[in-house]
Amino acid sequence: MNLYRQAAALLALAGIAMSQPVLAAPAVATPVTAQTPSTPFVDDPARVAVEQFLLRQAIGLPGKVSVQVGTPSGGRAPECVDPQPFLPPGAAPYGRVNVGLRCGGDRPWTRYMQARVSVLTDYYVAARAMGPGETITAADLEVRQGDLAMLPRAVVTDPSQVDGAVSANRIAAGSPMRTDLVRKPIAVKSGQTVNVTVEGDSFQLSSEGKVLTDAATGNMVQVRLRNGQVVSGLVRSGDTVVLQQ
Repeated sequence: MNLYRQAAALLALAGIAMSQPVLAAPAVATPVTAQTPSTPFVDDPARVAVEQFLLRQAIGLPGKVSVQVGTPSGGRAPECVDPQPFLPPGAAPYGRVNVGLRCGGDRPWTRYMQARVSVLTDYYVAARAMGPGETITAADLEVRQGDLAMLPRAVVTDPSQVDGAVSANRIAAGSPMRTDLVRKPIAVKSGQTVNVTVEGDSFQLSSEGKVLTDAATGNMVQVRLRNGQVVSGLVRSGDTVVLQQ
């Protein structure tokens, strides 16, 4: 300390001030709080089984699928070697779903769990207002994106579903296109002469007949043959009806 005072005195004579040394404050350790899961059922085997089941059910749906499974009713399900999830009859595999979980064994049980399955997908709306009987083309559609669960059940997710179809009702501009709002175009008309064929493994017979009603390709129609007999067949094209054996 004497050396410090001597140095300070010398510096004072030279017109230089010397500051007192600053001691660093001791570091204070910040406690680290362990993160806990938001729910105690994250690793519940029953919950995992339901999530995997819903993902399998969603295979083939048009879009990106995400699944959120709620907390099991009644708390964590009892241990089960092979839990069997199931959906009630007629339930859609997306949106808000109530999934059953069944376990066999000596002490069988059944639980139900709430879940939400979101499917982010492209869908199509009418680019213009359309009246009944108008033929629909790709130019009449505009693409949008949304959750399939929030859209009409018959919403169009691929333009080929309605390309070339005919509007069966009025369709407002901007409204979601639905397959139940359109019909196939008429391929054969009442009174039209068509080729009537019968096909077998190694033969094909054909004749002519007159169609009795309008029908689209792929629909059944009645045809009156030259001998007056009335038969039913499948419309294959605009000039051919195939008899069903």
